[in-house]
Amino acid sequence: MKQNIPLTVLDLASVREGFGEADAFATSKALIQLAEEQGYFRYWVAEHHGMAGVASSATSVLLAYLGAATSRIRLGAGGIMLPNHAPLVVAEQFGTLATLFPERVDLGLGRAPGTDMKTARALRRDLQSNVDKFPSMIAELQQYFSDSGVNGVQAVPGHGLQVPLILLGSSTYSAMLAAQLGLPFAFASHFAPENLEDAFDWYRNNFVPSSVLKEPYTMATLNVLVADDNDEAEFLRSSSIMRWVKMMRGIPGKIDAPMSGVDLLMSPLEKEMLESRMKYTFVGDSARVREQMDAFVERFAPDELVIATDVFEPAAKLRSYELLAQLWQD
Repeated sequence: MKQNIPLTVLDLASVREGFGEADAFATSKALIQLAEEQGYFRYWVAEHHGMAGVASSATSVLLAYLGAATSRIRLGAGGIMLPNHAPLVVAEQFGTLATLFPERVDLGLGRAPGTDMKTARALRRDLQSNVDKFPSMIAELQQYFSDSGVNGVQAVPGHGLQVPLILLGSSTYSAMLAAQLGLPFAFASHFAPENLEDAFDWYRNNFVPSSVLKEPYTMATLNVLVADDNDEAEFLRSSSIMRWVKMMRGIPGKIDAPMSGVDLLMSPLEKEMLESRMKYTFVGDSARVREQMDAFVERFAPDELVIATDVFEPAAKLRSYELLAQLWQD
């Protein structure tokens, strides 16, 4: 297994059935402290809105809380959905984070709303127009982080801090844009595996060197769950399976406790859809997950792996990331 590929944590601050958001934040704090101790490279929090099972809506606020609990690990958004916001506001928020935590803050950017259309309309006036303006909004954000500002307006804090930007995507669109702008590219292969190969190929073959990046830099997101044995891992995974099934049925909610016989609750179509969407989900003991990840790295040669782990019990979640760090270092 390649030893020079860093690992990053992707956290949604998942809310458990029977528990509240404060519990989710406490789990995130414990997880980032473990990630720092175990040598993970970054800790990313994703922006989502209006979802009972996801508490990371105020992404920059949560990152400030997590940053104060750590001292070394890089912090970032994986990502901020830029069309939801004025670029100046994002620059000020992440300029504040970069001032509080120097040399530790990254800003991943996506163009999806991170929610349903009803909530998206509550977030901004003109949904499609803002999505179409995504490239120009990135350029504006870069100017706020530079020494120039925009039309005499400066981000304070943020001005001159050059916060690193990373483009996120689940299709070839963001790959093309990241290549054109010479920015790192992170692909959401944890839920859109069918587009990974095309997106990476397009990005690498069309990459234009920039002042911030001379060569392509690819990141791939995986669902990973490591336990002490395979049976335990499969049992713990049932919580994540039910979460995805509920989303496919249009009734998303909090994450449920694990259960036996979860396959019996799914229709054949739901099983097929789940298998397709979860193609790059690696579950098992250390030996099995090592083999699965080794094959993935051999095929796609990512520069960095972003790890999402969705389980009910906080102790099991922390144990999974601990075991993953250990197998990665072996």
